[in-house]
Amino acid sequence: MRKIREILRLKFELSLDNRQIARSCSIPHSSVGNYLMRAESAGLSWPIPADLSDAALEARLFPTVPVNRDVPLPDFVSMHAELLGHKHLTLELLWQEYKRNFPEGYQYSWYCELYRRWASKLDVVLRQEYRAGEKMFVDHAGPTVPVVDPDTGVIQAASIFVAVLGASNYTFCEAFK
Repeated sequence: MRKIREILRLKFELSLDNRQIARSCSIPHSSVGNYLMRAESAGLSWPIPADLSDAALEARLFPTVPVNRDVPLPDFVSMHAELLGHKHLTLELLWQEYKRNFPEGYQYSWYCELYRRWASKLDVVLRQEYRAGEKMFVDHAGPTVPVVDPDTGVIQAASIFVAVLGASNYTFCEAFK
Protein backbone atom coordinates (compact mmCIF):
# COMPACT_ATOMS: atom_id res chain seq x y z
CA MET A 1 0.00 0.00 0.00
CA ARG A 2 2.98 2.26 0.56
CA LYS A 3 3.73 2.08 -3.17
CA ILE A 4 0.17 3.10 -4.04
CA ARG A 5 0.44 6.07 -1.70
CA GLU A 6 3.70 7.00 -3.44
CA ILE A 7 2.06 6.68 -6.87
CA LEU A 8 -0.74 9.01 -5.82
CA ARG A 9 1.76 11.48 -4.32
CA LEU A 10 3.87 11.55 -7.48
CA LYS A 11 0.79 12.01 -9.65
CA PHE A 12 -0.96 14.73 -7.67
CA GLU A 13 1.87 16.58 -5.94
CA LEU A 14 4.55 16.42 -8.63
CA SER A 15 2.24 16.01 -11.69
CA LEU A 16 4.42 13.30 -13.22
CA ASP A 17 3.10 11.21 -16.09
CA ASN A 18 2.45 7.50 -15.69
CA ARG A 19 5.71 6.37 -17.31
CA GLN A 20 7.78 8.62 -15.05
CA ILE A 21 5.94 7.31 -12.01
CA ALA A 22 6.49 3.74 -13.20
CA ARG A 23 10.24 4.30 -13.54
CA SER A 24 10.38 5.95 -10.13
CA CYS A 25 8.50 3.08 -8.42
CA SER A 26 10.02 0.26 -10.52
CA ILE A 27 6.64 -1.06 -11.68
CA PRO A 28 4.97 -1.32 -15.11
CA HIS A 29 3.28 1.85 -16.36
CA SER A 30 0.09 -0.18 -16.91
CA SER A 31 0.01 -0.87 -13.16
CA VAL A 32 0.32 2.84 -12.46
CA GLY A 33 -2.67 3.49 -14.74
CA ASN A 34 -4.60 0.69 -13.06
CA TYR A 35 -3.94 2.07 -9.56
CA LEU A 36 -4.90 5.62 -10.60
CA MET A 37 -8.10 4.36 -12.23
CA ARG A 38 -8.97 2.38 -9.09
CA ALA A 39 -8.30 5.43 -6.90
CA GLU A 40 -10.56 7.57 -9.07
CA SER A 41 -13.39 5.01 -9.08
CA ALA A 42 -13.02 4.63 -5.28
CA GLY A 43 -13.46 8.40 -4.90
CA LEU A 44 -10.03 8.92 -3.33
CA SER A 45 -8.54 12.39 -3.49
CA TRP A 46 -5.11 13.73 -2.66
CA PRO A 47 -3.94 13.93 0.02
CA ILE A 48 -5.22 10.61 1.30
CA PRO A 49 -6.71 11.07 4.77
CA ALA A 50 -4.08 10.32 7.42
CA ASP A 51 -6.51 8.14 9.39
CA LEU A 52 -7.05 5.82 6.37
CA SER A 53 -5.14 2.61 7.24
CA ASP A 54 -3.44 0.43 4.67
CA ALA A 55 -6.14 -2.23 5.10
CA ALA A 56 -8.90 0.33 4.53
CA LEU A 57 -7.09 1.73 1.50
CA GLU A 58 -6.73 -1.77 0.06
CA ALA A 59 -10.41 -2.52 0.68
CA ARG A 60 -11.42 0.67 -1.17
CA LEU A 61 -9.07 0.10 -4.10
CA PHE A 62 -9.61 -3.65 -4.44
CA PRO A 63 -13.19 -4.42 -3.43
CA THR A 64 -14.08 -8.09 -3.34
CA VAL A 65 -16.50 -9.33 -5.94
CA PRO A 66 -19.77 -10.19 -4.22
CA VAL A 67 -20.69 -13.83 -4.63
CA ASN A 68 -24.03 -13.61 -2.85
CA ARG A 69 -26.68 -13.12 -5.49
CA ASP A 70 -30.27 -14.12 -5.90
CA VAL A 71 -29.04 -16.94 -8.12
CA PRO A 72 -27.98 -20.03 -6.15
CA LEU A 73 -24.43 -21.28 -6.30
CA PRO A 74 -23.86 -24.45 -8.30
CA ASP A 75 -23.73 -27.71 -6.36
CA PHE A 76 -19.96 -28.17 -6.42
CA VAL A 77 -19.99 -31.56 -4.69
CA SER A 78 -22.20 -33.17 -7.32
CA MET A 79 -20.37 -31.31 -10.11
CA HIS A 80 -17.07 -32.71 -8.90
CA ALA A 81 -18.47 -36.23 -8.63
CA GLU A 82 -19.90 -36.01 -12.16
CA LEU A 83 -16.62 -34.70 -13.58
CA LEU A 84 -14.73 -37.59 -11.99
CA GLY A 85 -17.32 -40.17 -13.05
CA HIS A 86 -17.67 -39.19 -16.73
CA LYS A 87 -14.41 -38.83 -18.61
CA HIS A 88 -15.88 -36.78 -21.47
CA LEU A 89 -17.82 -34.36 -19.26
CA THR A 90 -16.49 -30.79 -19.12
CA LEU A 91 -17.15 -27.71 -17.02
CA GLU A 92 -18.64 -26.08 -20.09
CA LEU A 93 -21.27 -28.80 -20.43
CA LEU A 94 -22.13 -28.50 -16.74
CA TRP A 95 -22.34 -24.71 -17.10
CA GLN A 96 -24.72 -25.05 -20.07
CA GLU A 97 -26.98 -27.24 -17.95
CA TYR A 98 -26.73 -24.71 -15.10
CA LYS A 99 -27.69 -21.85 -17.46
CA ARG A 100 -30.72 -23.79 -18.69
CA ASN A 101 -31.91 -24.08 -15.08
CA PHE A 102 -30.86 -20.54 -14.07
CA PRO A 103 -30.82 -18.21 -17.13
CA GLU A 104 -29.80 -15.26 -14.92
CA GLY A 105 -27.02 -17.35 -13.37
CA TYR A 106 -23.28 -16.86 -13.42
CA GLN A 107 -21.47 -16.51 -16.72
CA TYR A 108 -19.01 -19.21 -17.77
CA SER A 109 -15.76 -17.61 -16.59
CA TRP A 110 -17.11 -16.81 -13.11
CA TYR A 111 -18.76 -20.24 -12.90
CA CYS A 112 -15.36 -21.85 -13.58
CA GLU A 113 -13.63 -19.52 -11.12
CA LEU A 114 -16.10 -20.41 -8.36
CA TYR A 115 -15.58 -24.12 -9.06
CA ARG A 116 -11.77 -23.76 -9.06
CA ARG A 117 -11.88 -21.89 -5.75
CA TRP A 118 -14.00 -24.65 -4.27
CA ALA A 119 -11.83 -27.42 -5.75
CA SER A 120 -8.63 -25.80 -4.47
CA LYS A 121 -9.80 -26.55 -0.93
CA LEU A 122 -9.95 -30.30 -1.58
CA ASP A 123 -7.29 -32.70 -0.35
CA VAL A 124 -3.74 -32.05 -1.43
CA VAL A 125 -2.10 -34.61 -3.70
CA LEU A 126 0.94 -36.37 -2.27
CA ARG A 127 3.99 -36.35 -4.52
CA GLN A 128 5.53 -39.80 -4.66
CA GLU A 129 9.19 -40.34 -5.46
CA TYR A 130 10.68 -43.61 -6.72
CA ARG A 131 14.23 -44.89 -7.04
CA ALA A 132 15.39 -45.55 -10.59
CA GLY A 133 14.29 -48.96 -11.80
CA GLU A 134 12.07 -49.56 -8.77
CA LYS A 135 8.61 -49.06 -10.32
CA MET A 136 6.98 -49.12 -13.73
CA PHE A 137 3.32 -48.36 -14.28
CA VAL A 138 1.48 -50.03 -17.18
CA ASP A 139 -2.06 -49.74 -18.48
CA HIS A 140 -4.19 -49.51 -21.60
CA ALA A 141 -5.12 -45.85 -22.02
CA GLY A 142 -8.69 -44.77 -22.62
CA PRO A 143 -11.02 -46.03 -25.33
CA THR A 144 -9.81 -47.71 -28.49
CA VAL A 145 -8.75 -45.56 -31.43
CA PRO A 146 -9.49 -46.20 -35.12
CA VAL A 147 -6.46 -47.22 -37.22
CA VAL A 148 -6.74 -47.21 -41.01
CA ASP A 149 -4.77 -49.80 -42.99
CA PRO A 150 -3.14 -47.71 -45.76
CA ASP A 151 -3.22 -50.60 -48.28
CA THR A 152 -6.81 -51.79 -47.86
CA GLY A 153 -8.49 -48.80 -46.21
CA VAL A 154 -9.95 -51.10 -43.54
CA ILE A 155 -10.51 -49.43 -40.19
CA GLN A 156 -9.65 -51.47 -37.12
CA ALA A 157 -9.90 -50.57 -33.44
CA ALA A 158 -6.59 -50.41 -31.59
CA SER A 159 -5.96 -50.06 -27.88
CA ILE A 160 -3.09 -47.89 -26.66
CA PHE A 161 -0.63 -49.58 -24.32
CA VAL A 162 1.23 -47.14 -22.01
CA ALA A 163 4.18 -47.84 -19.73
CA VAL A 164 5.75 -45.14 -17.52
CA LEU A 165 8.92 -45.45 -15.44
CA GLY A 166 8.33 -44.18 -11.92
CA ALA A 167 11.56 -42.24 -11.32
CA SER A 168 12.07 -40.56 -14.70
CA ASN A 169 8.49 -40.48 -16.01
CA TYR A 170 9.90 -41.85 -19.27
CA THR A 171 6.82 -42.92 -21.23
CA PHE A 172 6.38 -45.63 -23.85
CA CYS A 173 3.19 -45.93 -25.92
CA GLU A 174 2.18 -48.37 -28.64
CA ALA A 175 -1.07 -49.13 -30.42
CA PHE A 176 -2.15 -52.79 -30.60
CA LYS A 177 -4.88 -54.17 -32.86
